[in-house]
This record gives sequence, structure tokens and C-alpha cells, in this order.
Amino acid sequence: MARIKGAIMTRKRRKKVLKLAKGYFGAKSKLFKTAKEAVMKSGNYAYIGRRLKKRDFRRLWITRISAAAKMNGMNYSTFMNGLKKAGIELNRKMLAELAVEDAAAFTALTEKAKAALK
Repeated sequence: MARIKGAIMTRKRRKKVLKLAKGYFGAKSKLFKTAKEAVMKSGNYAYIGRRLKKRDFRRLWITRISAAAKMNGMNYSTFMNGLKKAGIELNRKMLAELAVEDAAAFTALTEKAKAALK
């Protein structure tokens, strides 16, 4: 059986890494060894960043809901508890959107939450 050399796959693998490292400063975009390190590190940062983004948005939504609830005479936890008892299942993203865009609808939700707690 004929011997198969690995040059084609090696070149393909290296080109892929260098393509991912395009735009990096200095040798990180030119030399394979440093480019590989930079690409691996940036991949880790990207992975972590995707997780952090979810956390950050949830914190933002909760802050917005809390501010709007306080304007209507409730705090965040009692408002969310009231909504749950009233059977209103809106996620925090939509509640935050209502708090920013449609204050009248949010006030109506606050009233329903207050009524459910009594």
C-alpha cells in the first residue's frame, strides 16, 4: 500500500488557524505557533462572553422591571410574586420591554399583581 504524506492536511489545518487569526496584531496573524495560541485564547474569551451576555441582559431586565415597579409603589420581588399568583406568565425580557415602551400596560400589570396579593 502506498504511503500517504500529511502535508496537505497540515497545510489545511494551519491555513484555517491563520484565517481565524486574521487581523491580530503583529506575529499573531503571521506565525502559526503564536496564531494558534491567540486563536485558542480568543476562542475561550468568546465562549465565556456568550455566557456572560446572558447574565448581563438578565441583570439589565431585572433592573428595569424593578425601577418601573418602584414607580408604581411595589418592589421587584413582590411584583414578581404577585404576577405569579395572578397567573401572568411573562418573561423578564418582555416585562422590561413593557416597562420601557408601554408604561400604561406595565401599570395595569402592577395593579393585577397587587390585587392577586390581597
